[in-house]
Amino acid sequence: MSTRALAVVSAGLGKPSTTRMLADRLADAAADALREAGEQVETVTVDLRDHARALADATVTGFPTGDLRAALEAVAAADGLVAVTPVFNASYSGLFKMFFDVLEQGVLEGVPVALGATGGTGRHSLAIDYAMRPLFAYLRANAMPTGVYAASEDWGGAGGDAALTERAARLGRELAAAIAGRAPARPADPFDEPVVPFEDLLAGR
Repeated sequence: MSTRALAVVSAGLGKPSTTRMLADRLADAAADALREAGEQVETVTVDLRDHARALADATVTGFPTGDLRAALEAVAAADGLVAVTPVFNASYSGLFKMFFDVLEQGVLEGVPVALGATGGTGRHSLAIDYAMRPLFAYLRANAMPTGVYAASEDWGGAGGDAALTERAARLGRELAAAIAGRAPARPADPFDEPVVPFEDLLAGR
């Protein structure tokens, strides 16, 4: 059985941040849905705040290095992506944009992507459709129909958290179905579960 790789990109600036909280919730929902479908899941999370200086350098030089290169490679090798950003001035953050600017062209073509965003009020929720979707359409990624925006009031009180959980679960199911419908990005290793027991191989059977 192959293992599905799920990459999570969070552009939250604080630590902790509601952006990372939303990214984790979306990733957990997708991973749960994949496991229910009989898939194994491996999740890699990239906190862009940890790569801020490296991203600025890579934007200028065109050569990502070190941990940033490893993060870019993890995203490029993923079967699916969860991408979440805070909203500033009705759009994604500069840190979020820099990451996808230095990502190698073409690596997200056809890759299922779950889009999420956070902000102080609900008036910024259209940033998912008017800013994020055009970006991922240009990258030829397969953005899921549902997008999840979380304002401050969505994290508690008057059933807000329950509504957020429901929306996250719906998006997780969409992402899991899209991932399950594609060939694995990394083919299964036949030596992970050998058909012939190792003792038999040693005995020449």
